[in-house]
Amino acid sequence: MGFSKDNLKGVLLALLSSGFIGASFIIKKKGLRKAAAASGVRAGYGGYSYLLEPLWWVGFITMIVGEIANFVAYAFAPAVLVTPLGALSIIVSAVLAHFILKERLHRLGVLGCVMCISGSVIIVIHAPQEHSITSVLEIWSMATQPAFLLYVGSVIVLVFILVFHFVPQCGHTNVLVFTGICSLMGSLSVMSVKALGTALKLTFEGKNQLIYPETWFFMLVVATCVITQMNYLNKALDTFNTAVVSPIYYVMFTTLAIIASVIMFKDWDDQSGAAIISEICGFIVVLCGTIVLHSTREFDRSSSFRGSYMPVSPSLSARLCNGNGELSKHEEENGSPSEEICLRRPELY
Repeated sequence: MGFSKDNLKGVLLALLSSGFIGASFIIKKKGLRKAAAASGVRAGYGGYSYLLEPLWWVGFITMIVGEIANFVAYAFAPAVLVTPLGALSIIVSAVLAHFILKERLHRLGVLGCVMCISGSVIIVIHAPQEHSITSVLEIWSMATQPAFLLYVGSVIVLVFILVFHFVPQCGHTNVLVFTGICSLMGSLSVMSVKALGTALKLTFEGKNQLIYPETWFFMLVVATCVITQMNYLNKALDTFNTAVVSPIYYVMFTTLAIIASVIMFKDWDDQSGAAIISEICGFIVVLCGTIVLHSTREFDRSSSFRGSYMPVSPSLSARLCNGNGELSKHEEENGSPSEEICLRRPELY
């Protein structure tokens, strides 16, 4: 299958986005470390001194550039091609952390990186061509087809059930509740982002789409979905271990986004069965690589805590243990070092 110019632009933008987003994590983390060293209070425990750290702002701007590149990528290439490539940001982050932050990358982590790259190559080779769209009204007709309306209705019903029934009961004990809400809303946000990105692309080409109310409706949907998505993602990250949340969220979000794209934009209609199976296999390889990479990074973090102990000052330890890190009476009676207990807590940034 030939590789169209639009697909090539979308892939390059997606790769650029992954590079910037992956690098932003490392830059922001260095900024957070510098700010914590200067103020003595980490961001995860209520410190906001990082807002005065220039390096953190460099990382924040880098992340924005990456998100903009990702936004534009959806205007050129199908979601089934762009969305899975987001896993490459994890590779960039892991490799840079190995060399810059001295966070050792386990051999299985290297295998996870190779799997992500291999799966991404398979997806890129067998990805469907981007359909030519001349007006936002075409996208609106796709968004209002019965099959996609059924999908949207199902997502909204599931989100309401999760928010009003499961969140109060088991939201803070079951990681699938918060990540499920994020993933469901994320699939709608991807479709809206693609619709809005295509409308803006046509506008810049001289075909003004801002005169259509459908364009502004898609913009409203993007804002609503993204705000909801980020709210519950923050809840998930604050409640559960990042190494657990990240792979589960990536698997659910990417799967649902691909399903939504296949229903709305009919990405697989013009493809052969072999090409579709190859894409699915590539996607599975990327998912497995992502899970392996996250698992090994968490294993290395746990091993480093068991094998080494870096003392901190008592005053800093007291501040780090404030709130959720507060020591229990049983731990105090057993004489467990407060510094070691605090250091065992996962970093959420």
